[in-house]
Amino acid sequence: MKHRNSVTRFLCCLIVLVAASVALLAQDDPAPNPNCTLIVPANPLSAQGLATPYQLTATDPAGGDCHETTADQSAFVQAAILDPATGQIAIYNPLVVDLNSGPAVPPVVPTLPANAIVALWFGYNGDTLTLQADPGVLSGAGCVNGVGSGNFGQFAYCNAPAFFKAAHRAIRSGQLRVPPLGIAADGRTCPSVRDFFAVDQDQSDNLPTTYLSTSIGLAQKTQATVTQFPDATTIGNPSDNRLVDIALDGALGCTPWKASDLADPGSIVPALPLNELQARRYQRSPVAMVPVGDPMVLTDGHVDLVKLNAYRRGVDQAQVHYNFEANTARYCRQMYRIAPGRMMLDLPYLVPDAAHPTRGASPDPAAADSLFTFLAQRFAASWDILGCSDLTHLTNPITVSANADGVVTAASINTITYTRWRQWLSSCQRRDDSDDDASKASSATE
Repeated sequence: MKHRNSVTRFLCCLIVLVAASVALLAQDDPAPNPNCTLIVPANPLSAQGLATPYQLTATDPAGGDCHETTADQSAFVQAAILDPATGQIAIYNPLVVDLNSGPAVPPVVPTLPANAIVALWFGYNGDTLTLQADPGVLSGAGCVNGVGSGNFGQFAYCNAPAFFKAAHRAIRSGQLRVPPLGIAADGRTCPSVRDFFAVDQDQSDNLPTTYLSTSIGLAQKTQATVTQFPDATTIGNPSDNRLVDIALDGALGCTPWKASDLADPGSIVPALPLNELQARRYQRSPVAMVPVGDPMVLTDGHVDLVKLNAYRRGVDQAQVHYNFEANTARYCRQMYRIAPGRMMLDLPYLVPDAAHPTRGASPDPAAADSLFTFLAQRFAASWDILGCSDLTHLTNPITVSANADGVVTAASINTITYTRWRQWLSSCQRRDDSDDDASKASSATE
């Protein structure tokens, strides 16, 4: 999601004239170090490893310190545990603290089933997160931070392919039932993380994990800690997954798939692997999957199929052998066809009103003042970052405007122009939909 933030800042610079005195103050208050390292504990896939806090530190100390409570540096971890005897999935969110700091409350040590298949995913609010551990720990746990020296950026995983393989086996045997997406308030299928309505330029990154920041340190967010620390604040990962699970599902009357939280008995929580499994099972064509132009899978600005496939393995997506199988221009065309139209259809649900003051609230008030304007600026940023105008020869159909604080407060879609060019795209829609066919996407990961 980092690319969205950078584009928003760029747009703001075009609108806001910054006084010289403010610039001088900014020099005294440098931006947080965007590149941090997460120290992974020993045996990270074990019960004790899950309950051992990860430690956040600067990748290059010369760039400044890293602190978990600094919004642009926060890192998050999520684990999924599959019981091979029953096929059921549980979730556990390991805690992240600053280097050489202790938690406000010791994390709960989970009880794992026999022969549990455990996987981890990582999300980050800065630019590039690097995993670090004692020799043999990362390779032993099947951790993937990128390819070679090229990190993905905000994303990493451990043992994800083995987890998804076991989940597919449990689904085929009937042990694991994946709930349907459901029908939204607009009468259409609820969005998934592979819906072109919901994706951006770097889909399937980051997590719906949250932690509690208290006066004495960080803690897992559970019923017990919320009661123990009533004045604590929640910190989270503004992810694509959280956008679907919380913001879109909440506005459209949908319910995300949730599983038991092993840190919080009696509670169920959403999770990245649940999102991906559900999207794989129920997302209708066309299916959005990570394209070759996703900034997180490029190497020095160039297409890298090895890196793309490494990323896709971590989120249960089909492997590709040729660029056209993950074509960015096609991805842009599908975004154009689907996202603006659904945004216009759902406008009544995406903006708060007197009868529904919280429905349609912005998931990031610093970026936009409603869910509608948030989605609009996100689409506009993604269109630019992926280079969609050059690839499709279409202009961005969405226009946004921001206030003096850089918050997007208005967005518009020229319906006449949009409809005309959408009709023009119909000539290649059958081919595009065939390439993004749901059955192909699902069978490719069996």
